[in-house]
Amino acid sequence: MFKAQAAFSGFSVKDLAETQKFYTEILELKAEDGEMGLKLQLPNGGTLFVYPKDDHQPATFTILNFVVDDIDEAVKELKGRGVTFEQYDNMTDEDGIARGLAANRGPDIAWFKDPAGNIISVLQDSKKD
Repeated sequence: MFKAQAAFSGFSVKDLAETQKFYTEILELKAEDGEMGLKLQLPNGGTLFVYPKDDHQPATFTILNFVVDDIDEAVKELKGRGVTFEQYDNMTDEDGIARGLAANRGPDIAWFKDPAGNIISVLQDSKKD
């Protein structure tokens, strides 16, 4: 019988030290060095395993989504920390935000990349009060 005791996800990067700096200093996550990689502590108790891979290829899909209360403030703050947001034609505005809430088409979401080229997002899934 399959009965998992825990679960976590993981992804590869080219440079573990550069990645650790990004996730701890820019995104302010806690990290633990491990024998084979890096264990990131996610909000609300989840964990994520990051491991080095010489022939790393960046994910072509969003590997991690950060839910925020105010996407405009989150994007502004991350830009201030040096993050560059992706621009997608006919989808994102000048700040790199896809405005799904106003159109009843999902969350407001903005994508950016970690140093290894993996895609991450910040998203706001409900309108502010």
